Amino acid sequence: MSKNFETKAIRTQTERTQFSEHSVPLYLTSSFTFDDAEDMRASFAEEKEKNLYSRFSNPNTTEFVNKIVDMEGAEAGYAFATGMAAVFSTFAALLNSGDHIVSSRSVFGSTHSLFTKYFPKWNIETSYFKINEPEKIESLIQPNTKILYAETPTNPAVDIIDLEVLGEIAKKHNLLLVIDNCFATPYLQNPIKYGADLVIHSATKLIDGQGRVLGGVTVGKSDLIREIYLFSRNTGPAMSPFNAWVLSKSLETLSIRVEKHCENASKVAEFLEGHDQVNFVKYPFLKSHPQYEVAKKQMRLGGNIVAFEVKGGIEAGRAFLNRIKMCSLSANLGDTRTIATHPASTTHSKLSEADRLEVGITDGLVRCSIGLENVEDIIEDLNQALNG
Repeated sequence: MSKNFETKAIRTQTERTQFSEHSVPLYLTSSFTFDDAEDMRASFAEEKEKNLYSRFSNPNTTEFVNKIVDMEGAEAGYAFATGMAAVFSTFAALLNSGDHIVSSRSVFGSTHSLFTKYFPKWNIETSYFKINEPEKIESLIQPNTKILYAETPTNPAVDIIDLEVLGEIAKKHNLLLVIDNCFATPYLQNPIKYGADLVIHSATKLIDGQGRVLGGVTVGKSDLIREIYLFSRNTGPAMSPFNAWVLSKSLETLSIRVEKHCENASKVAEFLEGHDQVNFVKYPFLKSHPQYEVAKKQMRLGGNIVAFEVKGGIEAGRAFLNRIKMCSLSANLGDTRTIATHPASTTHSKLSEADRLEVGITDGLVRCSIGLENVEDIIEDLNQALNG
């Protein structure tokens, strides 16, 4: 098999059936059969590799996972019904009561809820570090710390964390480094190269890329994935074969889609940076980004998310959304269609202003997931919405 990303994405396939199909079929089956009692015994004893039940594995989910494993340079993986199922199951499988997590403060809202509302019920605590203060990470590490966790780029403020620094800290303190690589995809960034033990994706986003299905995946070291697999086999958050089939086909075009997303996003970011109704723009490959050099070091391109602050605070942000004509107002991202959200009045409205500012969510901040429309049309819509 070729070492090239695009070829692996297209040519990694489940073994052909007796019908010699060119495109992998959809295996809509809950269970699988056995030749005889000995075949069944040996299969359940894991003396042979065989599909037993689609909650454990399925030809479609296996193909999807194998592609992500190859793309990320991992050893093994497991696919989940959603990105949050991947996040929860990864932590739940590897943590025990009394363990401790060190995490960047800028994490997805549902992940934050896991850390602050649910994990404490099982005596698992979390300490946060600010995205721009990696030098303070080591002071948060305790004897019971087990996992160092971060997203990069972050949601929604598009900040960047130096993966090499995190890898060195994790190695020095014998911690598991877990990275949410959702915004970058395996095409733009490979955290395992910098010392990550596990990488998590919400496949719902750019991996699907067309706003159709939900999915999640965790890949990394085989011994850790084994624990995650055993936990998930018993708790049941498995990805459906249909979603796996859709997502595996999506991966065949991931590289060319993401290239175009990034090209459009870069042009949109440059336009916004010169607009008189915008206070600032955050895009990893803009030279004005605080972590521009880090982004250039660890990312192939800048991604498809552009964050910018509209002048005038919360009401100006709401007015901007109300004037949008072509772009979508949606909670999703990574779609073919450009999507705009105003976190302060929607997704993060329940947080205090101080808490929002802690993670870079100012009152006028807008997050745009730049799609694949003609970039002139995207810019025209954003421009008219800004100009009122």
